[in-house]
Amino acid sequence: MSSRTIRALALAATALIATTALTACGGDDDKSTASTSGGAAEASAIRLGYFPNITHAPALIGVDKGFFQDALGSTKLEAKTFNAGPAALEALLSGAIDATYIGPNPAINGWSQSKGTALKIIAGSTSAGAGLVVKPGINTAADLKGKKIATPQLGNTQDVALRAWLKQNGLNADAQGGGDVSILPQDNATALQAFAQGAIDGAWVPEPYFSRLQIESGGKVLVNEKDLWPGGQFVTTHLVVSQEFLKKYPGTVKKLLQGHLKALDYIKTDNAGAQAAANDQIKALSGKPLKDNILAASFKNLSFTADPIASSLFTSAQHAQDVGLLKPVDLKGIYDLGPLNELLKAAGQPEVSDAAA
Repeated sequence: MSSRTIRALALAATALIATTALTACGGDDDKSTASTSGGAAEASAIRLGYFPNITHAPALIGVDKGFFQDALGSTKLEAKTFNAGPAALEALLSGAIDATYIGPNPAINGWSQSKGTALKIIAGSTSAGAGLVVKPGINTAADLKGKKIATPQLGNTQDVALRAWLKQNGLNADAQGGGDVSILPQDNATALQAFAQGAIDGAWVPEPYFSRLQIESGGKVLVNEKDLWPGGQFVTTHLVVSQEFLKKYPGTVKKLLQGHLKALDYIKTDNAGAQAAANDQIKALSGKPLKDNILAASFKNLSFTADPIASSLFTSAQHAQDVGLLKPVDLKGIYDLGPLNELLKAAGQPEVSDAAA
């Protein structure tokens, strides 16, 4: 073999190594290196989204108690917070985060917009804990005509729930704030203040705002959303991951799920400690913890489970279609519960299903 041929082969090998290294980087500075564990690739960092709401208690607890970081080991957890699902979804679709706790309707929208390529639901998190709180003089759906009602964001889970409920009760509301009932999407803290000042007549919100509107501002419950679902169970929050990240770093995703399950277990085994941890994280994020009575009321109105309650997701999709916020979409394949069920089986716990009914 000539020296020229040897040099050519060496250059080709160098180019191949460089190309492989660039591929491993994925173009993201915070995941510029990757390791392997048991043959499964792991990222150097994972960017996780969640909300400073009690409906995201497993995330709050997982961050505060270090359950995620402990499970992730050398992979750095980078936590990012959002007010509502559409904003978190936008961050996931743009590549600004890798995984997020999110409600069903934004997840459905992300699946629809990306034609089934952007995300996978990998675990359940929270059931119930949302509804419509109104001024004391409002007693029926008909009393809402001409009234102003807030939701966290247009197209988010509570926004769709309100619009669907209004339609079922013969009332209409358009996306511009017009119709029989004026729906005003705004962040939860703003809605709380607006209700206290009398600028709005009610709000369909998640915990802890559902309880705060009642206890702090004298609101009354017109609809507790769990009363609208079989057995009072419906998905409020689940955990999703970008498909790209899942394909590249399945080992990291499995470790994230381990941290998630640890948080869920902590809620069951030490509820008082779980409430304190969630409140500590809310204080760290907002500068102010929840009052003890608000915290207790919020937890009482929620259940926390790894079961994604898939049947309610398909119903939520139909609700979004019914109110004109979603075109018909095939949700087959939106779940990837394989890694979760492996962990549940290993722990001797029942596996969960992605069945529509």
